[in-house]
Parts: sequence; structure tokens; C-alpha cells
Amino acid sequence: QQRDKLKQFQRRVGLSLQRERALARQLLQDGKREGKALLLLKKKRYQEQLLDKTENQISNLERMVQDIEFTQIEMKVIEGLKIGNECLNKMHQVMSIEEVERIIGETQDAVEYQRQIDELLAGSLTEEDEDAILEELNAITQEQMELPEVPSEPLPEKIPEASPVKNKPKPELVAAS
Repeated sequence: QQRDKLKQFQRRVGLSLQRERALARQLLQDGKREGKALLLLKKKRYQEQLLDKTENQISNLERMVQDIEFTQIEMKVIEGLKIGNECLNKMHQVMSIEEVERIIGETQDAVEYQRQIDELLAGSLTEEDEDAILEELNAITQEQMELPEVPSEPLPEKIPEASPVKNKPKPELVAAS
């Protein structure tokens, strides 16, 4: 609000400066240099100094507004950190290190117990069982690898060529006629 009021003041003073400058020119042109023209120029100078001071005040106000906004952001961050810290402390109260160690130990015990149950249900194989399984695997592999018998007759040395039959009608042509 103060910034807006200062800007309004600046506009009023700026308009006043323009009027007085125009009036001072008019007086100088009329030859009345000494009296009113000098007084108007002094007043103009004073108002220009007021404008400079007003500009500095506006700058200070804007800087202060920015500082306040940044401080508000910092306060929100601090509040967020505070809430997060409180939440962590509550979680730590619920879960102590001893509690976590106890849960991990119980989990490991349960996994070991389940492994023992799985072994009992599956029934562990003895060495004899494993040997029998390997023999059966070898027998199946041998059955699959049996090759066909090789003929015992010698191969002919030259293959006889087929003699072409001349002037024999083709079966399609005979049926068509």
C-alpha cells in the first residue's frame, strides 16, 4: 500500500514539475528572469530531490517485501522439517532397533523351518536313488542314439541310365482325344 501511495505521489510531483517547467520557460521568454522564474526553478529542484527520495523509499519497500516473502518461504520450510522430524521420532518410538532385530531373527527362523518342512515333504534322495536315476537317464539317452543298420551290400559302381521311350503318347493326350 505504501509503495502504491509513493508511486501516486511521484506521478503528482512529475505532473507538477512539467507545469512549473513550462511556466518557467514562459517567464523567461517574457523577460522576467529574476523573480518568479528563479523561484519556480528552486521549487522544481526541490521536487526533483523529493522524487529521488521517493524512488529510494520505493526501492527500500520493494526490497523489504521480497525479504518478507523469502522469510515466509523459509518459515514454511522450517515447519516442514519440524513436522518431518516429529514423524520420524514417532516412527522410531514404534520401531526400536531391538524390535527390528527380533523381527529379522523370527523371519530367519521361519525360513529355516519352512526349508525343513520342504525337505520332509519332498523326501530327500539317497545316493542309491541318485545312482538309479543316472542309470535310467543313460538308458534313455542310448535308446535315442541308436542308429539305423548299415546295408552290407556293396554299392554299384555305375548307375545305369534310363533309356527314353520314343513316340510313346503321353497319358494326358490320350485321354483328351
